[in-house]
Amino acid sequence: MLNRRTMLAAMLATTASATRAPADNGMSRIPAYAFSFAALSGDDIRLAAFTGKPLLVVNTASLCGYTPQYAGLQELWSEFRERGLTVIGVPSNDFGGQEPGGTSEISETAHHQYGVTFPIAAKAIVTGPKAHPFYKWAAEARPKEVPKWNFHKYLVGRDGYIAEVFPSAVEPADTRIKTAIARALADT
Repeated sequence: MLNRRTMLAAMLATTASATRAPADNGMSRIPAYAFSFAALSGDDIRLAAFTGKPLLVVNTASLCGYTPQYAGLQELWSEFRERGLTVIGVPSNDFGGQEPGGTSEISETAHHQYGVTFPIAAKAIVTGPKAHPFYKWAAEARPKEVPKWNFHKYLVGRDGYIAEVFPSAVEPADTRIKTAIARALADT
């Protein structure tokens, strides 16, 4: 009887650890492509439309010292768009109240001041319990690499999972970002 209980407990422990393995490896079973953002324009940005293509998702702000990174993000978009990269800006007021405006103010900064043509989401929460589902998912996958300020960058690979994370201070033109994007575009 003791041997059966021991065997049953061992089998249950093995089954439980096998079902937890993806989360323990920093990988959620749900890919990024399962999420969508309300767009600044009023439509939706459905990540499923980019299935199999890398995404660079960046929380942005109009009144931040890093706001000039919009220009660098636009350059990345221009350089890698034809090869399959999509850049998505996600305005957020989470850090320092640096995105206090509404749609027209965000559009003025992104589109008119910096010439952004990549998709911009409507303002969203990116940290804490009320965070947008994408950011909750990313925090679960990479708990030590959550946004700590504006212009935090998540590179999602072709497989739909986070390939690289770059903090705010890493400029879009940085070799590390361009190399990671090139690698993500080359992955099949």
